[in-house]
Amino acid sequence: MTEFTNIMPHDFSNPVILAKQREALEMVRSQFGREYPNIIDGKEVSTDRKTLSYNPGNLDELIGTFQKSGQADAETAIRAADKAFQTWKNVPAEERAAFIFKAAEVVRRRRFEINAWMVSETGKNYLEADADTCEAIDFLEFYAREAIRYAQLQPVTPFPGEKNEYFYIPLGVGICIPPWNFPFAIMLGISTAAIAAGNTVVLKPSSDSPMMAWLFQDIMREVGLPDGVLNFLVASGAEAGDYLVQHPKTRFISFTGSMEVGLRITELAAKSSPAQIWIKRVIAEMGGKDTIVVDADADIDSAVDGVWVSAFGFQGQKCSACSRAIIDEKIYDEFIEKLKVKVEALEVGDPKDNYYSGPVINQSAEKSILDYIEIGKKEGRLITGGYKVEGLNGNYIKPTVIADIDPMATISQEEIFGPVLAIIKSTDFDNGLEIANNTIYGLTGAVFSSDPEKLDRAKRDFHVGNLYLNRKCTGALVDVQPFGGFNMSGTDSKAGSRDYLMLFMQGKSVTTKL
Repeated sequence: MTEFTNIMPHDFSNPVILAKQREALEMVRSQFGREYPNIIDGKEVSTDRKTLSYNPGNLDELIGTFQKSGQADAETAIRAADKAFQTWKNVPAEERAAFIFKAAEVVRRRRFEINAWMVSETGKNYLEADADTCEAIDFLEFYAREAIRYAQLQPVTPFPGEKNEYFYIPLGVGICIPPWNFPFAIMLGISTAAIAAGNTVVLKPSSDSPMMAWLFQDIMREVGLPDGVLNFLVASGAEAGDYLVQHPKTRFISFTGSMEVGLRITELAAKSSPAQIWIKRVIAEMGGKDTIVVDADADIDSAVDGVWVSAFGFQGQKCSACSRAIIDEKIYDEFIEKLKVKVEALEVGDPKDNYYSGPVINQSAEKSILDYIEIGKKEGRLITGGYKVEGLNGNYIKPTVIADIDPMATISQEEIFGPVLAIIKSTDFDNGLEIANNTIYGLTGAVFSSDPEKLDRAKRDFHVGNLYLNRKCTGALVDVQPFGGFNMSGTDSKAGSRDYLMLFMQGKSVTTKL
């Protein structure tokens, strides 16, 4: 087994690579509108009600028709996972990892196809989609290796007259509830980590990106993963979501999404259900209000690039996206002037044509973002953007910058999850750090400064799970920048870290008298 290394995104300025991606897009578009069943215990399951997945970049295009299960199918899926767990938990880690390694090879082979579905279903441009797929491959390769490492006997202190062993065993049945914004990487990552560790899974994908989860389960069936280990359940959140979380056979819930939903899951999981014999474990990655602090002595051009890339990559629809830039008053006007030029150069258009800025995920998100923009216009000074892009049949919003925002203003405190950046003026570096820490979140942040002492202070005092110095605050790589946040940003689960699989296992100590 080779040492783990990260896979890098394609260079789409290469005409050969670009042609392959466009060919894959045409192939995928020819398959729009098909219907896909749920897969429970290896069997296809259909429902009377349906979930329709539309292209956010062209609302006339139906990506696919999926099912909408309720409590009955949720119960069947839990029971299937519980039955499969009785066998899967005893499969040696090397054998479990072999399925994951095979899946990584399939994802590599189908990379352009996976990218094309992501461009179509969630509105990512080619590079954003490919980076997502690369991260998925990294998760597969890394977690498979980690499963083997964790399966070894752990070191303990010898004691005379006894043989002492300490090892990890899986938890049981897990509910995986992924988001739509990293629809392949996070969905696959949380599911694969659980499966590699010896658990079985009910995967309830987002209704905005069920196609990406369908592709994952299709790949796992292709590599021969036993029936019931991964159950694909597109379901009603209101009917099946709470039921899955509260079920007595559910041992853990792995969730990525909003703070509100994450807190509800945590509350429901904390209440013991009849016949439940364990305390459920919740692994939650929630929201963020991520900040970049720019000091007076920073390289302004570099800082401007770090801010706009972090703020407007994938339309700001990342929990790690920069939604606040805190700029020292000495460079405030110059920074805004340069930032405006960069942001106004961003072209908005259909992601199938690889525009940098595409649509937001759905019409509900579009309305919420536009509402926040109107609030922001009252709270500050509109620099650029601030409106829905007309003439395109999708959920397109012009990248928006609003300056002169008070640190406690609405658009400075609440997660918008869209292409909206608030600019805040600081009096000095200390004031900038103070403002950076004034939200309920603590996910990512960045500091631009040429002063080593200030950077050291940021390491100590900027309270976020992922801090970046003199670079953008998005783009964490597996096992390079383990990802997860503090405070209301979640349980700091650190996806892509060497601690992560431990969250899906429990330690067992065995002593034998000699």
